[in-house]
Amino acid sequence: MRPPYPPPPERSAEVRRRFAEEARSERPDLSLLCLLAAAEADGALDEAGLDAAQVELDRLAGLLPYRPGGPRAWAEALRELLGERCGFHGTPADYRRVESSLLHEVLRRRRGLPILLSVVWMEVARRAGAPVYGVALPGHFVVGFGAAEEQVLADPFDGGRVLTGADAELLVVGATGAPLDPSMLAPAAPVEVVLRILNNIRAWAAARPERSDVALRAVDLSLLLPSRPARLRYERAQLLVQRGDFVGGATELEAYAEVVAAVDEPAAERVRGQARAARAMLN
Repeated sequence: MRPPYPPPPERSAEVRRRFAEEARSERPDLSLLCLLAAAEADGALDEAGLDAAQVELDRLAGLLPYRPGGPRAWAEALRELLGERCGFHGTPADYRRVESSLLHEVLRRRRGLPILLSVVWMEVARRAGAPVYGVALPGHFVVGFGAAEEQVLADPFDGGRVLTGADAELLVVGATGAPLDPSMLAPAAPVEVVLRILNNIRAWAAARPERSDVALRAVDLSLLLPSRPARLRYERAQLLVQRGDFVGGATELEAYAEVVAAVDEPAAERVRGQARAARAMLN
């Protein structure tokens, strides 16, 4: 695949407007948010491409059997369709590719990160009427079916394998070294899912300094979400300085210092020092 290049400014402005509007709606559309995030990273994804991705999700949902039964039956039906018949799954190599975080590319390649494959599972299952939701286990996103007392978990990264309680415990222990807490099995809200996807894009770009443009766009989208970590403003400032926008970076640092000052004045002063250093780079 060619490296993704950002959309032109006017397209980017429209994508961000729609993303912010959808993120703040009463019931955010997860697939649309993921596709708009992908459009901000990949300028080749136009309106026709957005529509085609939604049509593909509709098509896949139409291949599911009609209301197969309870949560486990739904999980098995999704595994059989998406994992076995369609070949959606992930491999360790997918962590090294940014397209593994872009929904339209995951639909095309049928490969991706756990969270993007889970989005495919959720969106296909939701369209078919399944009681489905995302479960944000530490380090490994999975899909849940049914209410808490009858919950069934599936791992789309492993082709939709239905997980036992011991399987879920192993995933968490492997990622954190700590045991599984029942609170980790709660459904993840669409905005939480999108923020985690954008975090993955930022992590990919952080390992590739030449793609700081991708990191900055992911941070900018994250800041449009109704709830996000305040430290993102600091990260944005650092990216601006890294990209040579010393005035913009210093301004962001000063604004972040004012937020920090309310709880930690010494830390705020350190950030102000970084702002002064950024402005000094202009001389």
